Order: sequence, then C-alpha cells, then structure tokens
Amino acid sequence: MEKTRTLLFIITMILVGFGLVMIYSTSAVLAERNYLDSAYFLKRQILWVIIGMIAFFLCSVIKLDFFRIMARPFFLFTVVLLVLVLIPQIGREVGGARRWLRIGSLGFQPSEMAKYAVILYLADRLNRKHSQIKKFWQGLVLTLVTVGSVSILVILQPDLGNSVIIALISVVLLFIAGAKILHLVPFFLASFPVLYFFVFRSAYRRRRIMAFLDPWKDPSGTGFQIIQSFIALGSGGLTGTGLGASRQKYFYLPEAHTDFIFSIIGEEVGLIGTGAIVLLFVIFIILGFRIALKTPDFFYHLLGMGIVCLFAGQVIINIAVATGCLPTKGTPLPFISFGGSNLVFSLSGVGLLMNISGAKPKKKKREVLFKNKTVEQTPRRILRT
Repeated sequence: MEKTRTLLFIITMILVGFGLVMIYSTSAVLAERNYLDSAYFLKRQILWVIIGMIAFFLCSVIKLDFFRIMARPFFLFTVVLLVLVLIPQIGREVGGARRWLRIGSLGFQPSEMAKYAVILYLADRLNRKHSQIKKFWQGLVLTLVTVGSVSILVILQPDLGNSVIIALISVVLLFIAGAKILHLVPFFLASFPVLYFFVFRSAYRRRRIMAFLDPWKDPSGTGFQIIQSFIALGSGGLTGTGLGASRQKYFYLPEAHTDFIFSIIGEEVGLIGTGAIVLLFVIFIILGFRIALKTPDFFYHLLGMGIVCLFAGQVIINIAVATGCLPTKGTPLPFISFGGSNLVFSLSGVGLLMNISGAKPKKKKREVLFKNKTVEQTPRRILRT
C-alpha cells in the first residue's frame, strides 16, 4: 500500500504543477488586460495551492475517527453556509449566480464544501445505520431527504451541475452500502421530471441544451463557446502548437483558464498532451479505488469510494463538456483549472485517501468463554478454545 500512496501523491503533484503552468499560459493575457499583472491569476492559484497543501497534510495525519465524529457537525455547518450564501447582503453574485462568500480578498464556494460534507455525512450515517439500509423509509427515504436539502440549497444559487453531482454520488454510496435497487429505481425515475423542470423552465439552461444539440445554429451566440473549444482542440493536432502559443486564449474562448482549460491544453500540447493528462487521471482513479476497496473499515470504505467517485465524475464531466459530449456546465478540472475552493477540497480529498490507505483494522471486543475469563480479540487473531 505504501507504493500506492507514493504514486498517488506523485500524480497529484504532477497535475497541480502542470495546472499552475497552464493557468499562467491561459490567463496571462486576460490578467494583463484586467489587472495590469500577467501573473495575477497564477499568484492567487499559488496561494490556494499553499492553503490546499496545508489541508492535505492535516487530512492525511489527523486520525480518521476525528472525521467520523465531525461528520454531522461539518454537515450542519455546510448547510448554514449554503443558506448564508443565498442572503444578498452576505453572498456574492457573479454572472447571475450567488455562489461565493468572501474571505478577505479571496472568494469561497460553499457548494464545493457541500460535496465533501455529503460524502462524509453519508459514510458516517450508512456505517451507523447499515442494518436499516434495506428498509425503505428508515434506511433510504430519511437519508435522501436529508441529503436532498443540500441539493436544493445548491440548486437555488443556481448551480444545477453541482446539485446533480451531489445527488448522483449519494445514490452511488447508497448502492454500495447495500440499498435495494428496487428502492432506488423510483427515486431515479422521479428525478427526470425534476431535471426537466429545472432545465427547460430556465431560459439560459434551455439555450445551453439547444447549443449542445446544434452549436452551429447560433455560432456567434449560444454556440460560440463550444465552437471555440472545438477550434482549440482541432488546432492542436497531435503535438500541439507549443506551450504559450495558443490563439484561442486571446479572448476567443471564454473561461479558458477555468472550465475550458482542457481545450487550451489540447491546443498547446496536442493529442499527446491531453492523452497523458487523461492517463494520469485514470491511474489516479484506479489507485483511489484500490485504496477504498482494501480498507478494513466500512466507514473508510464508503468515504474513499465517495471521494474517488467525485474525482471521476468531475474529470469526466469537464472533458465531456470541452469535447462537446455534454452540454456546457461549469465543472472545473481537478488540480488544473483555476479556482481555489475546488483545489483546496481536492487536495483535502487526496489527503483523506492517503489517510485511509494507512488505516489498520480496529480491535473489536468479543466475549469468549475460556477459563471463566473475557479476552479481547481482533478478527485476525481469534483465540482457539
């Protein structure tokens, strides 16, 4: 397991380092125009990397029982933050969405915290209530209602994408914990009319769907961003135009340093570069699943599986959006896209995986009658009578 931990850490550092290079490459022109400092976004991201590495270290060394104890308080604290961000005098609105809280000069997204709060809460609850998971009301409905409150608060920002991610991870963890498929199916089917309502009753979401189906119908409007992403990826070819040589970052491709950074990677380092990044993420996810599957404790198992599924979902969605396989959605590419909240919690998630990989079986007390004495045993050392 030590080799797994080491390789996981190395891959994480490679992705973070490459992310800093690409953030500077994609944002230098924009930063120079808006802030008269070409390294403006790079400096802020470096600050977040430092904060994230502190979080990584703490999550990797603090005893996992602490996270088990703090699961419910952390969940409630996150709910409070999600409520506060909706208050006009407190939450900061950018681009029509109220998703940020200010911490000095830095912006913070509670919805990023919410994804990990839900994973931690579900891992704790499903571990404690494991005997009830197959019961429809006590095991499933009450759990989904609690988690659903977070999804509703996130969607009110509005942030449909993160709300869907939270819901999907919740269903995955319930399935892993042993919930009956027949109980999950009704909730899955009921989600379709809800999604239809939120997508097609919202004008800008409806336009995104139409742009996804036919971006060339409105190439200078709703289809502009995805078409520019196609041009960036196509221009890179096999080996790319070279680091820093992207043309699409010159105000052609919106959000080039955040949600669509993968497109600029494709333009500058080509198919070989993007293929290498995808391969690193695949290895990262495989290592994460290996850690989660080998852990001896059910709480750690659920926590690890939730974190790895979250990473996998974000990577798949980001790349699928950049390549036109999904409608445009503001999901960052972990470790690489500009954005402090996602980076800090992503590094925290890696720290938890490192912590889980070093977990040892807990001693369980078993009463064994042997010469009128009660002895303490572990599952691996059972006293023969």
